[in-house]
Amino acid sequence: MLLFFKIMFTVFIAEMGDKTQLMLVALTSKYKLKDILAGTALAILVLNGIAVLAGGLISGYIPLWLIRLIAAAAFLFFAFTSLDFDDEEEEETKKSKISFAFLAVFSTFFVAELGDKTQLTAITFGANEGLQSALVVWLACSVGLFSADVLGIIICLLLKGKTPAHLLNIAAFFIFMIFGILTLHEGLELFPAKDHAFVFPLTAGIAVLFFLLSTIRFIRNIKNMPT
Repeated sequence: MLLFFKIMFTVFIAEMGDKTQLMLVALTSKYKLKDILAGTALAILVLNGIAVLAGGLISGYIPLWLIRLIAAAAFLFFAFTSLDFDDEEEEETKKSKISFAFLAVFSTFFVAELGDKTQLTAITFGANEGLQSALVVWLACSVGLFSADVLGIIICLLLKGKTPAHLLNIAAFFIFMIFGILTLHEGLELFPAKDHAFVFPLTAGIAVLFFLLSTIRFIRNIKNMPT
């Protein structure tokens, strides 16, 4: 029992303020709470199971730079789509029509968490405690990670009722964009190349282009808003 709480607390602290926690907070402006919780819970169970039982299997077969680029694309996609402004009733209707919301949350969280410090923490605990404690490590890591993420979501929902919906959408946009650009930079830095002088100019260029396109989308959505 002591091992369980030790691992759970460690993972909980490691996740606080992490990009995946902030990502889930931002997703509250896009999807229903049940889809976010279900998708996140399944992704956490699968990821921690892989980390504890298979150790560094994923990192051994999938290049980390590719994982980072996929995660960056997911972040930027959600940033761009966060600029859709709808009335609350229309937003609820749109949410109910997203049949793949659960899968979208699961996939985004799964990719974003791959190679993250919380997964590396799970791998470390799994290696240290051995297969005889694999179940305890898996459950403790999963509970710690899920608790931290749920806490972030709850705080966001408490603020949501007191904050204009459009302001939350804009905040979600910047959260996703910042982590998308940072993750993109990490992926390009890890890209197998002799000279990485191209990384900063390319990252900056993509960031500027993305921001310009998003600004155009934002202005159009503002003009199309019902008065």
